[in-house]
Order: sequence, then C-alpha cells, then structure tokens
Amino acid sequence: MVAEVAVKGYFEENCFFYIDDKTQHGFLIDPGAEADRLLSIIQGRGWMIEKILLTHGHFDHMGAVDGVTAALGIPVLAHRRSDEYLLDARKNLSALCGPAIIVEGVQYMDDGDEICLEADPEFRLKVIYVPGHTTDSVMFYSKADGVAFVGDTIFRGSIGNYQYPGGNKKDLQESIIKRIFTLPDDTVLCSGHSGQTSVGEERRRYRY
Repeated sequence: MVAEVAVKGYFEENCFFYIDDKTQHGFLIDPGAEADRLLSIIQGRGWMIEKILLTHGHFDHMGAVDGVTAALGIPVLAHRRSDEYLLDARKNLSALCGPAIIVEGVQYMDDGDEICLEADPEFRLKVIYVPGHTTDSVMFYSKADGVAFVGDTIFRGSIGNYQYPGGNKKDLQESIIKRIFTLPDDTVLCSGHSGQTSVGEERRRYRY
C-alpha cells in the first residue's frame, strides 16, 4: 500500500507511507513537516513504521524527522553523501527559509542496496542513486508493486531543479534517462511536489 500525505512547512511536500498489507509494518519516506500529524496517522491506522527513508537532504523533505524519531525511536536512512546537506543548513536550504534544520546520525545507503522490513523481508525497496537535483539524491523502487519514490528528480511533466547547491543538469538528465526511464513503462512515479505519473508517460513527453 502507498499512502501519500501532503504536508506543509515552508513549502508543501508529498511524503509517503509504504506499508505491507500483510503485517501493517512499513516505511515513511520524506517526512518534510507536520510530525504530529504524521504520528497521528500512524497511530490511527495501527501501522508500525520501521524506518524513515530520505530521497535527499533538502529541508522540505526531512523537517519532521526529529519529531517522528523522538516519538518512535526508529532509524533514518539516507545516501552516503547526505551529510553534505543534512548537517549544513545553507546547503539543505533551511537557513534561507527560516530556522535551521539539521539531521544527525543517519544510517547510510548505497546504490543497489535493498531495504527490507524486519517483519517481512520480502517487502523491500531497492536504492537507486540519481544525482542531479542534489549529490545525494536517490529513488526507492519496488519491482513487486511497480512503484518508485523519486523525490525531486522528476515530476509530472517536468524535471527537478538543478540550480541549488550540488545540482547539475547533465547528471540529472543522465539519472532520468539511464535510471528512471529504464524501469518498466507502467512504473508509478511518486514525487515530492507533483501528482503521480508513470515512466512511460514521462518518457513520451521528455524534451529536456
């Protein structure tokens, strides 16, 4: 099950619950704001969140991390280069928009890693490195459910911004063409700032 929740801090951002229907355990992806609201949803639906996963280290994707981890005591996973953003309020853009947001002590992921539930090891997401929006950007792909959580790498009808610190247009284009567009056409793309789309739909209109 994929549950999308739009949260609002300085920006509105889509965070996602990816939940195993059998065990009701799952992952929380990119909790950008409104920690109390996210915790209320978790409690109200009886979910057991095992891990927080970050697609990249911008503040609008991790602003609720501390609040959620303080309540649940669960680990936070991010790409090996994530500390460049998570520990630097200017690079993660929080210092430009309000109070500084810092996230410490994450567990590192690498390209090709598989993140599995303890309650059901067959319920898993593959980590795919997609630099370009940031140097630490990843997407999380489930072949079984045909869904990819792509952060800000690609949106419905557009690509991610590559003008923030660490962004690079060439890297972003290569990530989209070589990593996202090689997934099956019917793969659902869940992004941080647009409605859902699919690999096939975005490949057909890609002109960048």
